Amino acid sequence: MMAYLGAALASFASLEVLIGLFVGVVGGMIIGIIPGLGPSVGIALLIPISFSMSPTAALVMMTAMYTTGVYGGSITAVLCHTPGTAASAATTMDGYELTKQGHGMEAITVVTVASVFGGLVGAICLILFAPILGRISLMFSCLEYFLVACFGLLVVSGLTGENKAKGIFSALLGLLIGCVGMDKISGVPRFTFGQLWLEDGLDSTPILIGLFSITQVLYLVDKLLKGTGNTIVDDPAAGLQGKRWTKGNTKKLAPTMLRSSVIGSFIGFIPAAGCSIAAWISYSISKRISKTPEEYGKGSVIGIAASEAANNAACGGAMIPLFTLGIPGSPVTAILYGAMLMHGLQPGSSLFKGNQAVTTYAIFLGFLFANLLMGVIGVSMAKQMAKICLVPNSLLCPIIVALACIGTFALANSMEEVVIMLAFGVLGYLMKIFGFEPAPLVLGVVLADILEANFRRALIMAAAKGGLINYFFSRPVSIIIFIIILIFAFAPAIVRMIAKKVNA
Repeated sequence: MMAYLGAALASFASLEVLIGLFVGVVGGMIIGIIPGLGPSVGIALLIPISFSMSPTAALVMMTAMYTTGVYGGSITAVLCHTPGTAASAATTMDGYELTKQGHGMEAITVVTVASVFGGLVGAICLILFAPILGRISLMFSCLEYFLVACFGLLVVSGLTGENKAKGIFSALLGLLIGCVGMDKISGVPRFTFGQLWLEDGLDSTPILIGLFSITQVLYLVDKLLKGTGNTIVDDPAAGLQGKRWTKGNTKKLAPTMLRSSVIGSFIGFIPAAGCSIAAWISYSISKRISKTPEEYGKGSVIGIAASEAANNAACGGAMIPLFTLGIPGSPVTAILYGAMLMHGLQPGSSLFKGNQAVTTYAIFLGFLFANLLMGVIGVSMAKQMAKICLVPNSLLCPIIVALACIGTFALANSMEEVVIMLAFGVLGYLMKIFGFEPAPLVLGVVLADILEANFRRALIMAAAKGGLINYFFSRPVSIIIFIIILIFAFAPAIVRMIAKKVNA
């Protein structure tokens, strides 16, 4: 492998590859900032441009856009409560609160450092362990996907805020909304009320944009009308006066970033899980094991680091089954799969042998270099990004709405998606007024299809194996995941019982 890595490194002496790397990094950051677009749209737009490029330059450019697109979505999530991608939604929980406290520069820096750290861990896993982990991912089937989704649903308990009943209600509402559309198993339309455009179901992206972006716009407009706030923060200049990196952050954040990166890489290489679920699970685990869980949701830098390290690490993890098995587990990797075939790269063991191995490892190194370049640009631009705190809400609100509408319309060239986004924006505003958390609802929508479809497929497969119980005990990976779920669910209660006995 070292010989292949040496030859792959020599590929970066090519001006074409370096230009592709730079275009992917900068383009990904820009397109990630626009709500609704994200890396999938950006990579799709790059495919026609890449026709005349070498496979190495083209795939380096696209994979660079993948990881930096996820990072770009977190910039607006932190600065104006507008996540550009679903993977950045968890970051709004603490990132925006930190910005409101006048620490916008520090929030952006923590996001950047955690994203780079997670991206590097994902890249290292991709370079060193891709063939091994690729074989492990073959052990996952619909029952394992269902159990991973159940594990994701447990995250709701960490996102419910002060009122757990309202949080659970939001999650159940999200699961119900996720059932809208054509049943993928039986082909029967559900909750469509005779509307053909609802048969495809409700995409989670317009819902996410509505609940976070449009809701935030309505909140800012309300503050404007009441005369209680002309900018995001009470003192706009405060966001530029803070430090980029507070003393002690390195020691405080390093364990969280390492743990979250490992979690993100693992969840990333499970097809159908994705960056969004990785971010939420990592955030919830970090909150559960924290000695100060009350700080989460109120501007915790550890909370930001947990979600950001995980979602960028998941990018590297998601490419492992793509390159080793040809299994795309998300819309982004599905587009990358098409791009690989277009450039004559057939996923599988052949990519790690002979001349193709040099191209493959050059793409992996490009992914690693993209994260480093992203970090340099992100940290150096932190002060300029934080200047969004200076923009009056009267200008910022129309910009957010315009970008949200453009990004949502671009998803399917459909005004129905824009209407859905606006409707959920109003719903989110009402939820905010009455104390309901939007995060569990978003997670419920994301997990609904994974939960239902994979559980029903598992039942069909189990019927030929003597029933679900027999099928479950015949799959060691399912047993391991189930044990992890039980530990995660009952650990807090067990810890409290032990603490009471010790104190008694």
